[in-house]
Amino acid sequence: MMDALAPERRSASIEVRARGRRLEGYAALFGVRARIGTVDEEIRQGAFTGSLSSGHDVLALVDHDPGRLLARTRSRTLRLSQDSTGLAFDLDVPDTGEGRDVLALAERGDLGGMSFGFVVAPGGETRANGVRTLEAVTLHEISIVKAWPAYEGTLVQARSKDTLRAMRLNHARRYLEALA
Repeated sequence: MMDALAPERRSASIEVRARGRRLEGYAALFGVRARIGTVDEEIRQGAFTGSLSSGHDVLALVDHDPGRLLARTRSRTLRLSQDSTGLAFDLDVPDTGEGRDVLALAERGDLGGMSFGFVVAPGGETRANGVRTLEAVTLHEISIVKAWPAYEGTLVQARSKDTLRAMRLNHARRYLEALA
């Protein structure tokens, strides 16, 4: 059994698009199963509700490094929300060396993916048939991952609005197929 207070980090398939000096996309997807060690894991829709409504400050980092801050909810340079697809984010990229690098890499499609750091809320997970389902988590940070995220197939790229819409539809289709 995992220590309930130990922070965990996860990645999820996302699409990110650059809009001026903003990045937006998904830091986590609902209903998408991933293999973490020897356990399959998925995030239940609404898992971030308590965390988002708490007013707790959430950071946007590069590679989970608090010394590489991009934005935060407290200053409203990071905006987070949930929809039927997952945990959506919209962040204002700072005009710093790190910010310019991340924006340039996103526009070229060179980033590895997105990730998020969390602690499972008390009673916030279930396990059945080898599947761990995250039902309620306390979110601490989202991270742009430059190299290899924890989940295979994770993608961060600068995208057009039409491509982002197609990606959302693809994720929704996969989710519905998994339910069937």
